[in-house]
Amino acid sequence: MALTVGKLAEALQARAWGDLTLPVSGAAEPGATGSGVIALAMAPKYAANLRKGDMAILAEGMDPADYDLSAAIFAPRPRLVMAGLTRAFDPGPDLAPGIHPTAIIHESATIGEGAAIGPFVTIGRDVRIGAKARIAEHVSIGRGTVIGAEALILPGARIAHGVTAGDRLIVQPGAIIGSDGFSFVTPEESGIEEMRRNLGQVDEAKQQHWTRIHSLGGVEIGNDVEVGANSTIDRGTIRATRIGSGTKLDNLVHVGHNVVVGEDCLLCGQVGIAGSSQLGDRVVLGGQCGVSDNIQIGSDVIAGGSTKIFSRVPAGRVILGNPAVKMETQLEIQKAMRRLPRLAEKLGQLQETVTRLLDKG
Repeated sequence: MALTVGKLAEALQARAWGDLTLPVSGAAEPGATGSGVIALAMAPKYAANLRKGDMAILAEGMDPADYDLSAAIFAPRPRLVMAGLTRAFDPGPDLAPGIHPTAIIHESATIGEGAAIGPFVTIGRDVRIGAKARIAEHVSIGRGTVIGAEALILPGARIAHGVTAGDRLIVQPGAIIGSDGFSFVTPEESGIEEMRRNLGQVDEAKQQHWTRIHSLGGVEIGNDVEVGANSTIDRGTIRATRIGSGTKLDNLVHVGHNVVVGEDCLLCGQVGIAGSSQLGDRVVLGGQCGVSDNIQIGSDVIAGGSTKIFSRVPAGRVILGNPAVKMETQLEIQKAMRRLPRLAEKLGQLQETVTRLLDKG
């Protein structure tokens, strides 16, 4: 797909300079551009490799004449411009319109107008697929599931029965939505229950047989949600597990049964949220964050990477550490820990001094 500099600037809602009729067919780092490729130099430190005659995307305040450019687009917010630019040039998966002859679709399923169904897709009874949805090869969708318009479900994804998803859902390869929750019970009080009741003390070891609690709830997903590669969202036990509109899950994220995630949240790689926890809106969990079961996290909370959350977090708090505390508290803890060797050395010296004084006395 080729655009002109002027049309690209218009699409990005950005100001342009120079020859706006030049065609643009792609983007690259400065020094790696070719014919029709625009350079990404959105800070002066990236502009050193620009070549005479290049087209470039610059930050506001940079002068294209300083770099002998033929054309430029100015980015008031570079990463936002990157979002628009990459969207403009992303061709997406190679999916032909219509239904591939190897797809298996139940006669009761409804496929929306303009949808593309790839090879070896399996669609179950009473499934509804929205208009212009694109479903790549080897995807399976279970009975009664509803997928909204303009969805993009990539190879090997598994969407189980009883899932409801809004418009523009993106499911990356290998993701699983609607797997059973990890719910088991013992006939008598289990060692885990005894440990919690006695704050870590277990009287004696006991035989335990785990009995499955089946997952009767589904999964409800809002609009504009993205589920990363090999991520999993468990179905609820009785009520549905819910993911709010605009929320994005990175790769290898696990959302347990009955969890409620608010709108516009970011869950980064290897985040795990245990059953029945609730997240407010715009929560950001950094990579490898863990959330214990039945925890409430307020809106606008930000948790740094590897934070472990064992108790309620009020809205708007920035937290870090294991166990999670306010970020400024955790930084003070880290400073104190770095001082421990010196403090231990000083304590040893004080002990020696006190011992000598006692011996003299």
